[in-house]
Amino acid sequence: MKFIEPKKRLEKKTDWRVSEHTKLTVKHYAEYTGYTEDEVVDIFLKNLLDDEKFTEWVNSKRRNKRIVQQLALSEEI
Repeated sequence: MKFIEPKKRLEKKTDWRVSEHTKLTVKHYAEYTGYTEDEVVDIFLKNLLDDEKFTEWVNSKRRNKRIVQQLALSEEI
């Protein structure tokens, strides 16, 4: 028997304001995928790390070690 592993809950409450359209889009996408709205937003925003120009910008900043660690980016990127 395999036991269910708990999800990592390293969440922090945020106070962001988004348009009603965005909120409804996330709501319906969550319903479509079966994920919660929080999980949809978390997964989608993590895709920002795939933006090559963003990672290049992070790597071009002076004293970027803290940012690289916070974003869990490889320094080789």
